[in-house]
Amino acid sequence: MARIICIANQKGGVGKTTTAVNLSVGLARAGERTLLIDLDPQCNATSGVGLKPAASHPLLLDTPLKQSLQATAWENLELLPGSRRFVDVDRLENGDESNSAILRQHLDAGMASFDYVLIDCPPSLGQLTQAALSASTEVLMPIQCEFYAMEGLTQMIHVIRDVMQRGEGRLTFGGILLTMYDPALELTHEVDAEVREFFGDIVFDTVIPRDVAVSEAPSHGQSVMDYAPRSRGCRAYLELCMEVLERD
Repeated sequence: MARIICIANQKGGVGKTTTAVNLSVGLARAGERTLLIDLDPQCNATSGVGLKPAASHPLLLDTPLKQSLQATAWENLELLPGSRRFVDVDRLENGDESNSAILRQHLDAGMASFDYVLIDCPPSLGQLTQAALSASTEVLMPIQCEFYAMEGLTQMIHVIRDVMQRGEGRLTFGGILLTMYDPALELTHEVDAEVREFFGDIVFDTVIPRDVAVSEAPSHGQSVMDYAPRSRGCRAYLELCMEVLERD
């Protein structure tokens, strides 16, 4: 069975999509058959791998999901593109609990050929994020090393626990990832220590540093591994990929 990793945080700008793209590419380069699903109406994961959003969101079509998958520039990596169409966004975001059943049905029926499925969620706690959580086997939470990190983390964990209690018990906590890590700042070390003290082994050893290469790569439709293979950001995402593989 594929590992279905939901990458979620209700806050924007924490490195969620960046992590989804770079981890997907890293897993694909490691020989794992990988699918990246773009559920964020901003479609940044889609453009981040150099492709265009779909005219209509594949999850709202009556055709099998496999027919909507797109090949990427990387062997072993396919994309289910997002859609910016307002009507689609509204239906996905403001649907009911049936969204969870539909998404899970699609994943269970059509994703058997993949080793990893990564879902990039919108920055919200809405129905779409909850549907993605319900359809996943684990959740990965990127958090920025800032003052309000713990507050946002607590809110997200309440939602995750609710989904776990409502579901069939297959969702687990895959890990917390510290992003935009600046070792020169005292606040960074304070957040790091607080998160690790409270959550322990759930927190990844790898931290993602502030690195301009990580920020620039999406504008070229590339992962940081392709755009700047000698950068600190590239090294960090490769280390994260190794950690994810080791937790299998």
